[in-house]
Amino acid sequence: MKFHETGVKVRFNEVDAYKVAWHGHYVAWMEIGRSDLAGKFGLDAFQLADLGYLGPVVNLEIKYLRPARCNDQLTVRTRLMPSDSATLVFESVIVDCNGIKLASGLTTHALTSLDGILQFQLPELIAERLDAMKGWLASL
Repeated sequence: MKFHETGVKVRFNEVDAYKVAWHGHYVAWMEIGRSDLAGKFGLDAFQLADLGYLGPVVNLEIKYLRPARCNDQLTVRTRLMPSDSATLVFESVIVDCNGIKLASGLTTHALTSLDGILQFQLPELIAERLDAMKGWLASL
């Protein structure tokens, strides 16, 4: 399965005293890529809530490889990973303008009702949208 790509630019306020992007911003960039991909299929955080569900992050993994610096143009590559449960697992890879990998990570999102009740099966509408996303990613 291939990746969806979202561009981001490292802003001045994202750089720390060492003149590199602060590590927490990588998580935000992963979210930008994930929201961009999910939104194309009616599954970003707001669209999911409109369907009656939430997708809170229950696990986050990130590996930092190289620093990003102010004004760098980055690409966040995002794809949906297979899951045997009612969770959404997204892989993200952040690369610079030369395609050099700066960071990679995974986020796992549980699926709950709006009042926090954990879902043990994907609702049909969400499963259909996830299948459409998988098909689209496979066609890239």
